[in-house]
Amino acid sequence: MIVELRRYTLRPGRRDELIELFDREFVESQEALGMTVLGQFRDLDQPDRFVWLRGFPDMDVRRKGLEDFYGGPVWKEHGPAANATMIDSDDVFLLRALVPPPQSPRDTIKGNFLYATIWLSNHPFTIGEASEPLASFETEHAVNDFPALPVREGEHAIVRFTREPETAIAPDGVRVERMRLAPTDRSALRG
Repeated sequence: MIVELRRYTLRPGRRDELIELFDREFVESQEALGMTVLGQFRDLDQPDRFVWLRGFPDMDVRRKGLEDFYGGPVWKEHGPAANATMIDSDDVFLLRALVPPPQSPRDTIKGNFLYATIWLSNHPFTIGEASEPLASFETEHAVNDFPALPVREGEHAIVRFTREPETAIAPDGVRVERMRLAPTDRSALRG
C-alpha cells in the first residue's frame, strides 16, 4: 500500500471550515476513484494544522486516481473553497505501509486521539519497535508521477501511529517530529 501523509498549514481559525468541507465532500468522492481516505486529524499542538492520510494500492492507481479527482467535478466545485483555507499544502511524505492502518466504521466512534512520530534522516536507518503500533510506514522512493502535488524528497522517514507516546530513542543523525492527533468525526483511523 502506498500512502501520503499530508500536513496542511491553514489560515488562522479556518481548520474547522476545511474539516467540515473535507469530511462532507472529499472522502467518498476520492474513494469512488480507487483511493482510500485513511484518516483525517486535528493536530492538538498546532491549531492551524490539518493532517490526513490517503492510501493507494500502488503507484499506478495513485497517478490515475489523482488525475481523475483533481480533474473532476468534485474538485472543480469545492477545490477553490478548500484552497482558500490553506497557506501551505506541500508538506507531504510519500510512504509505503509496513503495518497497514486498521479501519474503523466511519461516523460511529467519536473522540479519542493518537500519537504520530516521524523519524527523519538523510540516510537509511532503523529504530526500535513500537509497542502495538496502529500503523507504521517508511519512505516510498518511487518517482512522484503526479508533480502537481509535490512530495518531500531526499529524506528517509519512518512514521508510526500509536495509542501511547513513542519511547524509542532516535539514532544519531535522526530528527524526530511528534504529533498528538484528534481524529475528525469521519476519520477511519482512531486511537
